[in-house]
Amino acid sequence: MSAVLGKGSFEQPLDDTQVREICAAALSRISLDGKRVLVLIPDHTRHAKVGLFFRIVCDLLLSRTAALDFLIATGTHAPMEPERIYRHLGITAEDHREKYSRVRFFNHEHWNLPELVTIGKLPAEEILRLTNGVFSTPIDVTINRKAVEYDHILLITPVVPHEAMGFAGGNKYFFPGIAGLEVVETFHWLAATITNTAVNGVKDTLTRRVIDRAVEFLATPRDCLAYAVNDQNQPMCLFVGEPREAWSRAADYSAKLHIKYVEKPYRTILAITPPMYEELWVGGKAMYKLEPIVADGGELIIFGPQIREFSFVHGPLIQRLGYHVLEYFTKQWERFSREPKLILAHSTNVRGDGNFEGGVERPRINVTLASAILEESCRGVNLGFRDHRSINLDAWRQKQNGDVLVVENAGQVLYRLAGAS
Repeated sequence: MSAVLGKGSFEQPLDDTQVREICAAALSRISLDGKRVLVLIPDHTRHAKVGLFFRIVCDLLLSRTAALDFLIATGTHAPMEPERIYRHLGITAEDHREKYSRVRFFNHEHWNLPELVTIGKLPAEEILRLTNGVFSTPIDVTINRKAVEYDHILLITPVVPHEAMGFAGGNKYFFPGIAGLEVVETFHWLAATITNTAVNGVKDTLTRRVIDRAVEFLATPRDCLAYAVNDQNQPMCLFVGEPREAWSRAADYSAKLHIKYVEKPYRTILAITPPMYEELWVGGKAMYKLEPIVADGGELIIFGPQIREFSFVHGPLIQRLGYHVLEYFTKQWERFSREPKLILAHSTNVRGDGNFEGGVERPRINVTLASAILEESCRGVNLGFRDHRSINLDAWRQKQNGDVLVVENAGQVLYRLAGAS
């Protein structure tokens, strides 16, 4: 029997009935009767039809299980308030009280040490082997203790190209989704040292190898619902079963759905971010997905009037360190070795490729923020500034040409130059 059930298409999205049929067939094969089941789901910053899967899983499992609880894999994002969770899932507080009264919702809190547990340790020599000699930092594998307190775990994970893991989804919802801060920092800094352009949209990455190894310490049985959506947020594929295989099959679809090739780089790109990106911490995905097609010396404008903070959680650290190219940190390691690696990783991913020689930083491209963040703040962290009110989107759309590109819903699709691997 295959470890995974599912189907996909590049032309026609799966309708709700097909999604339900796949879930019903797959979940019927898993021994969940009388079990306490924990479901990991993404937060509101992901392109994911989470409400559909929430309703289907509840319909199929509430009558079978002793408990069915949902843990939001926030990583280091801010927790979601109850009303926002309800909107995210397409239900109301009344629905929760009446139809889903047995369901409990939890946010992962990476800072809440009593809620974390260490399940293993990856020694330096194993990290060295897994990363092909790039890293040798030992890792204490810490995870939200709920992962060891339930009988079974289900992962509901959309799959899309990702700057740190190659492709999001699958076991990433354990690490860094519900991991301790040390684990999160190690994975992200490892990816940053390899660089976004070398990692994003690559299936077999060093970070994914480390994540998959770390998950082996978790004894709790687990299955994954992995899917990739189109630009209308409709599932184009769904695979349910063993997490690594389910994720792998969905990633193959994502590679075709979410990677677009262009013939030449653009001097100026206007990246229009979706409303869900309310902070640059996630709005930076516009840079991660478009950096490969900005010409040397060109400009990427991250347009998002709804972006009002660099990060709701990490803002003060970002304002202190700023946004810089990788060499700015690595060539001054005595200054930055004790700084939080997660912040350094975010910083270099947003600023992009470049070099640092003779005390002078030379980014390959210019990154400009057109948001609700003030000019003084943008300049203070080494980013360019444009008043978002001065940008006429219709005019920009009309003036697109060989040097100017406008990207709608920026942050979902990865752009590459034709011929690039």
